[in-house]
Amino acid sequence: MLWDLQGREARGLEVQHEYRAANEIDADLLARLVIRCLVELVRKAGPRRAERIAAVGMSTFWHGLVAADESKRALTPVYLWSDMRSWSAARHLQERFDAQDVWGRTGCPLHPSYWPAKLGWLRGARPDLWKRPVRWLSFGDLLFWRLFGRLGTSLSIASGTGLFRLHDDQWDQELLGELRIEPESLPPIAKAEKGLTPRYARLLPQLADRPWFHAAGDGALANLGSGCTSRSNRAITIGTSGALRVMHGAKVAGLPEGLWRYRLDESRLLTGGALSNGGNLRGWLRTNLRVDSRFRETAPGAHGLTFLPLLFGERSLGYAPDAFGAVAGLTSANTADDVAQAAYEAVAVQFAKIDRALDEILPRPRLLVASGGALVNSPGWMQMIADATGRPTAASRAREASSRGAALFAMEGLGIRRESREPEVTRVFTPRRQNASAYRQIEARQSALYQALIKDRIMDRMP
Repeated sequence: MLWDLQGREARGLEVQHEYRAANEIDADLLARLVIRCLVELVRKAGPRRAERIAAVGMSTFWHGLVAADESKRALTPVYLWSDMRSWSAARHLQERFDAQDVWGRTGCPLHPSYWPAKLGWLRGARPDLWKRPVRWLSFGDLLFWRLFGRLGTSLSIASGTGLFRLHDDQWDQELLGELRIEPESLPPIAKAEKGLTPRYARLLPQLADRPWFHAAGDGALANLGSGCTSRSNRAITIGTSGALRVMHGAKVAGLPEGLWRYRLDESRLLTGGALSNGGNLRGWLRTNLRVDSRFRETAPGAHGLTFLPLLFGERSLGYAPDAFGAVAGLTSANTADDVAQAAYEAVAVQFAKIDRALDEILPRPRLLVASGGALVNSPGWMQMIADATGRPTAASRAREASSRGAALFAMEGLGIRRESREPEVTRVFTPRRQNASAYRQIEARQSALYQALIKDRIMDRMP
């Protein structure tokens, strides 16, 4: 998107090319789509507006891993957070290390979503990658390497790998040694690049000499773009997956069990939890049960079902590497709409658990600010989250919070200061007190089902 942040976003200046992926992405195809979007966006802007572009900011997904050779050729797909094939490697690392210590120093658990487990898995699946010079990168790093001919990554993206220490902003030597990864195979920390290579300068002459800021994590930028930049408000996003995050400075001690901590930059961190089931769960319900996200006005849990919303695995709070979904209490009286209602309520309960974990180290927020089409386009789901968390929940006015955050981040990099303001929101959903008890009962049943099907199963397999 092209943003004019002297006022509101530039209307109509948006270009999209859809790419659907489950667990991995073709790096070359995605890179071509990104360049195509940029070329079309600059053309759509026209000469006068394109001349006013001051910088390029970029938002990309956290945790993605791709191997590339010295000629910038991708040797693997981009493995996404949702790829759980490395679950046994994650378990091996948990046995080799003090898992809580690793979590504390990197902000990330030893889980298949992150680089350490993926690299451990690849050592067995692709041993050839350890017999040649290889660069281990995020997608944004590979894209910038091709655009500028120089390697680099942002603090934000590095902090989401699980290989990066937060206290001194260095790659974790102990993990690298275990994985037989040389520090030189990882990109150095960088902020911005300037001077596109000749090939891309011909395609994007208007941007050839503008500063391009290295990609930051989409979740961090969603906080920035929705105005949740202090401890007073928390950002909640449901896109494909879901997350609830707080932005804060360095003076926050402790990391509650089940949460993670990443960086936006040198002075700002985010603590939060992520759900592997969000818009993807909504899509599953719509495809398989032919239901939408319009809800009946009934009491929460009136359907009598207990839904374990882990169809796409689990991250916060339990991080079970091989979790699965379940529905308990089904009878012949239940309908597809009942199952869908139970699923959406279950996700709301999971966000409530993350919210309470954040309360252990941070002040209670005044507002949850929502972004992501799967959530803000569903008033019924927004109300469920307000009821389950007991927090006023509002839709962000920013239609694309991460994209707006990337623009704001670039402005900060240029030294253009913006006054801190309260989040700009539209409709606010107020918690309905009469539903609080029902959500506590749903949570108790969900926790019991999780204990019986997931947690006890994990404990049984432990040595």
